[in-house]
Amino acid sequence: MTLVGVVVGAAVLGGLAWYFRSAGARQKRHEAIDARSTAMGHEPVSLHPRIDEHACICTGACVQVCPEKDVLGMIDGKPKLIKPSACIGHGECMRACPVDAITLVIGTEKRGVELPLLGGDFQTKVPGLYIAGELGGMGLIHNAVNQGTQAVRAAAEAIAGAAACGDAETWDVLVVGAGPAGLAAGLEARRRGLRACVVDQEELGGAIRSFPRQKIVMTAPVELPGYGRVSLRRTTKEALLELWQEVVAKSALVIDAPVKVEAIERGSDGIFAVRTSTGLRRARKVILCIGRRGTPRKLGVPGEALDKVTYRLIEPEQYRGTRCLVVGGGDMAVETALLLAKEEGTRVTLAHRGAAFDRCKPENVDALEVAKAAGRVDVRLASVPSQIATDHVMLGADRVDNDFVFVCIGGELPTRWLNQIGVEVQTLHGEAHPAMRA
Repeated sequence: MTLVGVVVGAAVLGGLAWYFRSAGARQKRHEAIDARSTAMGHEPVSLHPRIDEHACICTGACVQVCPEKDVLGMIDGKPKLIKPSACIGHGECMRACPVDAITLVIGTEKRGVELPLLGGDFQTKVPGLYIAGELGGMGLIHNAVNQGTQAVRAAAEAIAGAAACGDAETWDVLVVGAGPAGLAAGLEARRRGLRACVVDQEELGGAIRSFPRQKIVMTAPVELPGYGRVSLRRTTKEALLELWQEVVAKSALVIDAPVKVEAIERGSDGIFAVRTSTGLRRARKVILCIGRRGTPRKLGVPGEALDKVTYRLIEPEQYRGTRCLVVGGGDMAVETALLLAKEEGTRVTLAHRGAAFDRCKPENVDALEVAKAAGRVDVRLASVPSQIATDHVMLGADRVDNDFVFVCIGGELPTRWLNQIGVEVQTLHGEAHPAMRA
């Protein structure tokens, strides 16, 4: 063998040795993450991948493309969901799979998720009434934007194939909600030359506006109709709202707010009569982008109507030096407790009815452990408020002196209202998301 052959052979062997060492190290890391998730009982809280082991050819492409890293891992040469609570439904894994072995599902066997019944075009059982964004179970910003865009696309195709409407006061599309999905829907309608109106009971931003100041918002690059590509991964609430304002100004999109939608009825002529707080509006198509957090879930205990009880944290510094109780076991509750605990002199108690924070992102659980060890957060597991008084809260039989209570136990799907306007609601237990059935 020549000297060159020896050198090349040594290089190849060295490369192979490095590859197998690296692969072995990755597998050990993935096994450790998987073991921790299993021990803590972590379950996915949103849209997440289900891998068909019989169809999977184990390329690992799904693991490599996940923007969140280590949500999927390779164990014994096969991809596995190893950090389910960190999955936020990007769907890149599904798109990267070369053999379509991944389906995006929502809910689990243990935890059902209520969703409106939708077709693949986001249309409800009521012809001409569409739902996009968080209300439909896809809350990630770039997913909501894509859904709002696609819903208007479907509505526009239906309008193009229908008889013209001679009423100049009837909108082609009425968009309800000015969050990411509603903004995208309005922009797409404008781009297509439709007569469109966007209304919101508050103002531009939707649920994002209710986030705490300087909260880090997770998103992904997305194409905004008529504006262009927005390349964001992690940004603050304020920066994102500033971007939305810029988009609205440049597009000349008009958002009518505050306007609360009270009722929606579809007439025999197919035109919707939408009763709002500012009067009746008529539209050929209606797209609901109202989210799921507008109606916070209540504790249902005596004293909950006191002024000291709130359901969201905007300015942590205004509670500096007070005694705060946070109720809940999800990411919002943990993040609220951590933000309050950063304020000097604030005493924070976090009460969770469960035995572990199994629905939280691992980084939030780790941060909570640090705060707990430092004495900044008093964590009470298997605890539920039984009574709220002006100067204290009863956690079961334990009295906790208290000035403010933050209830962070999620929002209620407006099922009754949806049923009244003809929208059916289903509960999914690890089934394919309706938007993925097209």
